[in-house]
Amino acid sequence: MKKPILLVVDDDPQVLNAIDRDLRTEFRRDYRVLRASSGEQALSTLHELKTREEPLALILADQRMPGMEGVELLEQARSLFPDAKRVLLTAYADTEAAIRAINNARLDHYLMKPWDPPETLLYPTLHDLLAAWQAQYQPQFDGLRLIGFQWSPLSHELKDFLSGYLVGYQWFDFESNPAAAPLLASKGYQPADLPLVICADGSILAKPDKTLLARHIGLPLTATQELYDVVVIGAGPSGLAAAVYGASEGLKTLVVERQSPGGQAGTSSRIENYLGFPTGLSGAELAHRAWTQAIRLGAEFVAPQEVTNLCVQDGYKVLTMADGTEVRTKAVVLTMGVSYRTLDVPGIDQLTGAGVYYGAARTEARSCDQQDVYIVGGGNSAGQAAMYLATYARRVVILIRGESLAASMSAYLIEQIRTTPNIELLPFSQVTAVRGEQHLEEVVLSVSGQEEVRSARALFVFIGAKPSTEWVHSSVLCDAKGFVLTGRDLLPDARFAALWQRKREPFLLETCLPGVFAAGDSRAGAMARVASAVGEGSMAIKFVHQYLDE
Repeated sequence: MKKPILLVVDDDPQVLNAIDRDLRTEFRRDYRVLRASSGEQALSTLHELKTREEPLALILADQRMPGMEGVELLEQARSLFPDAKRVLLTAYADTEAAIRAINNARLDHYLMKPWDPPETLLYPTLHDLLAAWQAQYQPQFDGLRLIGFQWSPLSHELKDFLSGYLVGYQWFDFESNPAAAPLLASKGYQPADLPLVICADGSILAKPDKTLLARHIGLPLTATQELYDVVVIGAGPSGLAAAVYGASEGLKTLVVERQSPGGQAGTSSRIENYLGFPTGLSGAELAHRAWTQAIRLGAEFVAPQEVTNLCVQDGYKVLTMADGTEVRTKAVVLTMGVSYRTLDVPGIDQLTGAGVYYGAARTEARSCDQQDVYIVGGGNSAGQAAMYLATYARRVVILIRGESLAASMSAYLIEQIRTTPNIELLPFSQVTAVRGEQHLEEVVLSVSGQEEVRSARALFVFIGAKPSTEWVHSSVLCDAKGFVLTGRDLLPDARFAALWQRKREPFLLETCLPGVFAAGDSRAGAMARVASAVGEGSMAIKFVHQYLDE
């Protein structure tokens, strides 16, 4: 945190040196002391401090200065730093003027020259004034700040991205936060430039994409090695487990993640059935524990970065990134996970990110305070989101096509939902349309065949998942739904014999390409549970070792 500033102003060099010396002697441990030799120079310094958002605690100015008197300077300082304490330094002959200035210019105090000894005539007064200032002072947040519109899809995307990497930031809604407009203006930008990111180092990004923002928060975007033993594509639970075990066993390991660590599990507000955490933990916490563990053990990460192609050259796997760079590796573990299926109803495209969200969207929960929100879906992800949103929303309505949650949700979540008074389960229902101008305002429902129109602050969609494997369909065999086939599941496929050139059968998690493995939710036959994904990611490294031994 920046130290607050004491600014002293006097045109007499001897007086300026003396007051500067005395202030530094008493206050330098807690404050920075700056000096100016004229009112004009002091005013320039004040404007610079304002631009740099430096905290000014007190300004002490001499009254008789050529060009600009002390009272005039202190009056102008009040418009720039209204909370700073303002003290006039004056001679005995100017006492009457100083008293009038206290009444008219709202000065906080005046001090007489000379102030010797300072222990009696200077320090007690300034300590009292600074104590009063400190009592009202709220230190400025010194991390990343984001100014935007609540209903802007890009603002939502940036908030979600920062939260996914556990980057602390301060959010300013331009329409509801009174501090947003002055802050934007002080940086020389207009509302058309929003969303605006003000980084901790002072750099400013207008309407940034995730790659640009990632570069400014220090995420690595390119690989550093020419050849890796194994590249893990995807940093969900299975990918992070593969990274931990690969790095811990001495493999040169690279993880490529296109969004944020944790995958779908990373968006869960509370995972309560993962072994070893009796009180549960959030998906983001689990992901970052694993991310930190993998880095400590020597794994390398690049994110956000996307792999667009996989080919084999002389036995080595060559991965092409979205930016055109290539990475060479001996083995690959595909852990791309799944993405939520989209809801295909009228109005959905225009309102996605502006009241309609796929997944838990934890960054939007607080904005749902005392509002009605709706959840579509009956799986564990929907149940965890309902419990989290119920903390803030007036009412949470879960919409399911069937009669009950028993077929798709864990018993512990069903019981929690049943005993939460502001969660309502609406069976035999589905969304048929969404409405709103700038943001979601209404949802149109079909409830047991009857149409209903209800007001809604937000709609969270959990209607199943599809594997994020589109880019790899030309390289490995997938089933009809797009899930990657591995192990003995490959043998019945008529395409397999022409592709497999080894005498042995594929290893349990190996695809039709030797040395390319799949684990987690994007693998055909996988069980959609965090513990299962972690287990598969760990097992994949065992088979990587066996392949490398060949």
